[in-house]
Amino acid sequence: DQLMKKIVLAAALFLVLNNAFSQTFMHGAGITIIGSTTAQGSNSDIGLGEGFTYFPRFNFVETEKLSVSVGIPLCVGISATTNYDPYGYGNGSDIGFVLNAPLIINLNFGRGSTKENTKRYGYFIGAGFGYHHDSFLTSSYYDPTTSSYVDSYTSDTYGPAANAGFRIGVGRAHKNIEIRLSYMKGINESKPNVMGLAAAFNF
Repeated sequence: DQLMKKIVLAAALFLVLNNAFSQTFMHGAGITIIGSTTAQGSNSDIGLGEGFTYFPRFNFVETEKLSVSVGIPLCVGISATTNYDPYGYGNGSDIGFVLNAPLIINLNFGRGSTKENTKRYGYFIGAGFGYHHDSFLTSSYYDPTTSSYVDSYTSDTYGPAANAGFRIGVGRAHKNIEIRLSYMKGINESKPNVMGLAAAFNF
């Protein structure tokens, strides 16, 4: 009798853990607008880029109403930058390559939280740590830190990141349209503030 109770208890515990800690792969793709503010030497740069986003994620906790996921909302695009030199020698516009890749843990509710959730709407919020790369072809300016004129530079920075957004269901399955706002604060090099707005289709 005691053995039977232990078997039943172990089976129930296994089912609960299997349901709560299942690993489900979900992903989506779309377009993104990403902006950044940086400083190089005596110069200040304001960049605005457009590109593509791909967001793979794993749900490692799932219930009927929510999930906890880990993912990388990858953004790749082209940025246009306005360069300001207070001495007036390096003002101009620049074009370069931009990459933003944060590792984010999200708390997801409603539509899109799991493949089984078919509610009309859903939302999410999360935080993590990110990497950001900018590659600029700049107007020539004098950099007092190196005592030379600079025509181009690249910025590779990292720091804390966060995102939040909502999802609108499309069709009868778990498919949805996602709108996501993101922010990252660089803590090295030029310490940029990186902000993003993305629209994606999750399938």
